Amino acid sequence: MAPQSPDEPFSPLFDDPELQAVFARSSPADTAAAVLTEARMVLTEIDSPLDAELWGSDIVAALGSGAPADALVQAAERSGTTEALATLRVLGAIGSPQLGAAASAAAARLAARGIREPAWAGSIGTPRPGECWRYGAAHGHQEAVTATFWYGERGHVLSVLLDLTQGGGIKNIWVGDRADVLDRTREMVRQDPGMIFEMITEADARARMDRAIAAGECPRQPEEAGNVASRRAFLRARAAVLRR
Repeated sequence: MAPQSPDEPFSPLFDDPELQAVFARSSPADTAAAVLTEARMVLTEIDSPLDAELWGSDIVAALGSGAPADALVQAAERSGTTEALATLRVLGAIGSPQLGAAASAAAARLAARGIREPAWAGSIGTPRPGECWRYGAAHGHQEAVTATFWYGERGHVLSVLLDLTQGGGIKNIWVGDRADVLDRTREMVRQDPGMIFEMITEADARARMDRAIAAGECPRQPEEAGNVASRRAFLRARAAVLRR
């Protein structure tokens, strides 16, 4: 039996299966313009750092690496708008180390010019880690590693499904509201003696996530592939928040 995430996952905010292909056919300048246009429509409606990060994870997945991402940072700084600054704050929190550093530096320069910051700018990328656990089928081929994070009183979970037949690679990724996920997971395990469950430390959860990232991605269904691509940057950013 494959472990199932007991939470309802947050849907991608920028969910278009053709988006990456469209960006691949566009010039870096056109891609940057499209993202900033999207930011003007989306980021004004976002009121939490979590939702901003999920949007940013979608964007990073669509951009890929290299010229489009670099061009976006440069275009955002040149435009000097509130949505440009918000986009840079998001990329600073969710991007790769190189992209994140470039975006954060550009954001600092815009902020120094007095551009208005989004309300979530001061907290994005710095959630407080909470409880962590793992569960799966005893002697099975999969296990899920889950970590909770908090922005103030709002909690959320990140759950990574590992395929143990593929070296522990990433089969699926979910992000959902914290709510009663832990209680429901415990109840699911109580009802099924074939399931294993264990509370783990932050360091253990991080080590398992880091190993999964290193092992690579192995989704089997289209929905799994979409989830993994959309949440890849979010997973890396959250794993980095956990203590070693």
